[in-house]
Amino acid sequence: MEILGEMSETTLRIGLFISIFVVMALLELLIPKRELTASKSHRWLTNLALVGVNTFVVRFVALIAKPLVAFGAALYAQSHGWGLFNLADWPFWLEVLLCVVILDFLIWFQHLVFHKFPILWRLHQVHHADVDIDVTTGTRFHPVEIMLSMIWKVLWVLLLGISPVAVVIFEAILNGGATFNHANVALPKWLDQVLRLVIVTPDMHRVHHSVLRAEHDSNYGFNLSIWDRIFRTYTAQPSAGHQQMTIGLTPFQSREPTQFLWSLRLPFAKMKGRE
Repeated sequence: MEILGEMSETTLRIGLFISIFVVMALLELLIPKRELTASKSHRWLTNLALVGVNTFVVRFVALIAKPLVAFGAALYAQSHGWGLFNLADWPFWLEVLLCVVILDFLIWFQHLVFHKFPILWRLHQVHHADVDIDVTTGTRFHPVEIMLSMIWKVLWVLLLGISPVAVVIFEAILNGGATFNHANVALPKWLDQVLRLVIVTPDMHRVHHSVLRAEHDSNYGFNLSIWDRIFRTYTAQPSAGHQQMTIGLTPFQSREPTQFLWSLRLPFAKMKGRE
């Protein structure tokens, strides 16, 4: 049975994202972790413009064919009885829990792959080129990467028969988690240590945005922190400390990453080396 309609799914996800975004943005003003190095207005304009482009692309694809986005694919799989979970007779709560955890691992693995293959890194470096890390960095992705990520999720939703409810919950957690762990907030040390046992905290994810390759090739998680511990890609703290570490990518320590058109062109420019 279709539990959620497309409009309610979109409204719920966007509403939750905006709520968490506003809360974290306010906390950045009240308890900032680091002093920002670039113009906040320029960075925010570029990062949020990328959100606008990506949202348009996803909505346009959904208009062409709903199964080409994760929620539409879940509805399609459910109505046609496709996938493992649509064949199994498990308690609904258990199915949703397993689906959310599996999707979280798949996004963790996708993130790792985007770091390991140069052609995919070309796209993902748009995210890492941000010279500061704050609440808007979690939304800074190239549209082509968003499309590839969407295809990856759709394939697994159809293969596993992941329910529409699980997709909505996961997408809400993914967006909310990325907003939270990219935020420039100074959590109490004890709270960070407790939270990172289960979820990715701002201090944990900030390591992933270090210019040092050994550090930005670690801590791939967006939500659950367990995958990095299990697969030994976990780095507890940046070697230079959170205040002295350099954010971004070594070749792009300039104002260029704060520019919208530059960010869109970056994957197609001449590749520069990584530390």
